[in-house]
Amino acid sequence: MEAVLDPTWQNPYAPSSAERQSHLDAAHRYAMRRSLPVAYAGAALVVAALVGMVVSVWFVVVALVVAAGAALALRGASARFEERAAHLGDEFLGAFSTGGTTKDRQRLVTVLDRLTATFGVDAVNAVIVDDAGYNAALVPNGASYSFFVTSSLMRDFELIELEGVVAHCLARQRLGILARESMSALGNVAPATRRDIAGAGLAYRADEVAAAAIRYPLGLAGALRKCAREAMPTSSFFTSAQYDKWRFVWFNVWSDRTTRDLSDLDDVELRALALEEW
Repeated sequence: MEAVLDPTWQNPYAPSSAERQSHLDAAHRYAMRRSLPVAYAGAALVVAALVGMVVSVWFVVVALVVAAGAALALRGASARFEERAAHLGDEFLGAFSTGGTTKDRQRLVTVLDRLTATFGVDAVNAVIVDDAGYNAALVPNGASYSFFVTSSLMRDFELIELEGVVAHCLARQRLGILARESMSALGNVAPATRRDIAGAGLAYRADEVAAAAIRYPLGLAGALRKCAREAMPTSSFFTSAQYDKWRFVWFNVWSDRTTRDLSDLDDVELRALALEEW
């Protein structure tokens, strides 16, 4: 029987344009919802101004003006919030002191240069931060990105494990979930709301995309295993209240978790098991 190619087939381990757009749309919807109070306030000001200036029967005109004012206020507030999320790297830079050795930096830049080309991500600045915990994050910084990785990870991870971590973080950008995660790091919201914004279980999906791209799942699995075995030092940033706000941007979103949860797709132990069985 002659083989027939299916023109609708898509590689399940490659992010589709529809998948990426769905995450970008989710981020945009949250920015709009978050900005609704500003829009309501803007509409109230428009109403107050109209009532104070004109009393007439042109209610339709008034309604249109109020609607336009509310729409402008909503759009402006949403755009400002998205812009802040797009510059999250500036906030990260202010939270850490630099660390690592010259050799560490050369090794990291080499891995980044190769994998950014693979994932189609431009202009990534490498930042090694001084911390005793294992973690890393790709963070938007305007027109570019900053890749933050801890000095302890650079010291203790094998090259193939570092490659897996970098690939995972770049996969988040390709999937479109980086925008959601960056927004989850802003504002004072409940932990459950923050996780809903970021998208629960999406670290697992980024692992799939990353492992398929580098074609060596065990490298990423080894990195996750080391994260799962780590007893996080109390002096680490990853036990702080600020980390709690920023957690969903990081490679290990549960660095401060003391017991593993195999029902959670974001848990490093579960993620490692899945890759080892691939």
